[in-house]
Amino acid sequence: MTNQSHDEWYPPSVERLANAHELLDGPLDHTILAGNLRDLTRINRLLGGADLSWRALAATAGRTPATALTMLDVGTGAADIPRHLLRQAARHGIELAVTATEVRPEVLDIARGHSAATAQLLLEEGRTDGLDHGDNSFDVAHASLVLHHLEPPAATHLLREMGRVCRRAVIVNDLDRARRWWLGAWLLTRLTTANRYTRNDAPLSVRRAYRPNELSALAAGADLREVARLWDRLGHRYALVFEPA
Repeated sequence: MTNQSHDEWYPPSVERLANAHELLDGPLDHTILAGNLRDLTRINRLLGGADLSWRALAATAGRTPATALTMLDVGTGAADIPRHLLRQAARHGIELAVTATEVRPEVLDIARGHSAATAQLLLEEGRTDGLDHGDNSFDVAHASLVLHHLEPPAATHLLREMGRVCRRAVIVNDLDRARRWWLGAWLLTRLTTANRYTRNDAPLSVRRAYRPNELSALAAGADLREVARLWDRLGHRYALVFEPA
């Protein structure tokens, strides 16, 4: 297992903030929401979150070499990460097809507007109580910045559902929880955006996030086994790759 653990040298993490409510959890103002999704797309691109998902997907493809993959992206937001993955896959000779789900219709409408010209990307409205796909429907199930919104029982349920619908691997890309990353999120949003959702939710998301070992333990409870752990270039975000146990 590739495990570039930062746990040993990070400063003590703050206790996870449970049962918190982010502004993105709704109700939503469409104009502010559109600005927030633009902020998230820019942050994913510039700070390496989108590339982290690509590195995790490439590691997955490399474990059992494949030139064609299908992927389910859960909680896709603006669908910027699926679009990035499709571009990278094309450059590396991998035929990738992505089905992306989003439970909030307002977010899905914005994602469709940004993705209309993207081939091999299907956007669907998802469910809050499970995944509306059959067993082993995809090679890979992926979720970015989704798990920190969920309390442990719901997170374990989603991980189990992701494991159910995939044949090869589950990829989770999310924030790490530490004081330095909370401060970084607070400063970044004050310096780069006036969007109310972004300013409120970015530092709060760090407080709600799971540390990688915590998330790996939740996945073990969903019968998933961690096989790779990757970090973004700053160290504030990780991707865990799981296979069915």
